[in-house]
Amino acid sequence: MSITNSTLTRTAAVAVTVAGLTYATIQFIHPEDTIASLSTQAWMNVHILSFTEAVLALVGITGIYLRQVRKFGVLGLIGYLMFGFFFILQSAFNFAEALIAPLIAVDAPQLATDFAGLFGRYAPVTDLGPLAALPQVGAILYVGGALLFGIAIIRAHVLSLGAGILLIVAAAITPVAGALLPHTLERMAAVPMGLALAWLGYSLWVSMRGSKLSVLPTTDESRLDRTPAV
Repeated sequence: MSITNSTLTRTAAVAVTVAGLTYATIQFIHPEDTIASLSTQAWMNVHILSFTEAVLALVGITGIYLRQVRKFGVLGLIGYLMFGFFFILQSAFNFAEALIAPLIAVDAPQLATDFAGLFGRYAPVTDLGPLAALPQVGAILYVGGALLFGIAIIRAHVLSLGAGILLIVAAAITPVAGALLPHTLERMAAVPMGLALAWLGYSLWVSMRGSKLSVLPTTDESRLDRTPAV
């Protein structure tokens, strides 16, 4: 099977669309960040889903970046790196929430509660060390990365202007929701972010219509002697 730039870009488009819709849906089914939730199947399912979403989002925004790399500039690169590191951080944390936190809940329930409640705005009782800074670091990467990424999308004029604006708005309302709303409602601020990612994925797919297919050379082909015959 030939691997083309178009195929890879469309794969990224599907990935970020699925990630965005999943991210929005998770906010409605996420269990409470309490010790009672850690032992439930719903907790594991949601966080495995969140882990998958984060990986797909990273693949997707990479495709978005590469589609516009010549027009993104330094601002876009910084936004991509910040946003990308957020999804790396999210995937690692979700993995631990899904498969590690439930295991320590039996022998160290307070530690498990404090760990699970990091992003739930619960004051930790145990000393979490550097992990305590995770919400602040994550917020900077999430908000700052999305803002810069959205601005770069608007400036590039390749993907949907509306999707870029929605990404910026979604990033901007996140700290406002965190300051004014309880955590159960604050979570809903992630819904427009999910919709923005899904919109960008659709826009990325549409942008590939009519584009020329560029076949990536296989290893064997790349080794062929390209010296013209005499």
